[in-house]
Amino acid sequence: MKLLIILFTTFLLALLGTKIFHGSWNFLFSGNLGMAVFIIFTGLSHFKFQKGMAMMIPNFIPAKIFWVYFTGIIEIAAGVGLMIPSIREITAVLLIVFYVLIFVANINASKKKINIFKADYTGPGMNYLYRERILMQLILISWTWYFGIYLA
Repeated sequence: MKLLIILFTTFLLALLGTKIFHGSWNFLFSGNLGMAVFIIFTGLSHFKFQKGMAMMIPNFIPAKIFWVYFTGIIEIAAGVGLMIPSIREITAVLLIVFYVLIFVANINASKKKINIFKADYTGPGMNYLYRERILMQLILISWTWYFGIYLA
């Protein structure tokens, strides 16, 4: 849930900035900027915590480090895409699909008690999945739909 602080703080600061500098609240811009900063931040973390993130990927998927880097690049590109009005909606749709697909890795990580930061098995386990991650996924999907599709 700490990552959601990035999303909400960026959103609020952008909203305040649009009011101060443009005289009106720009929810569309602020919401997409919040998600863009959030998803770029998480994309960059794929390059810092690649070993732990590779452990999240189910065993039947080969070339785990490749997929960690690839999804990191996808997340960074999605952040940029959300800020380009002509591709915002398709980016949002693809990002929602991405969030659903990566939830499988989150279930796998929770079952194995993976700590992505330490790349070991000292993570919080299924409690994290039930208490935090499911709620976070729902917020991310709803946010992306609202600001990337509904308001667009």
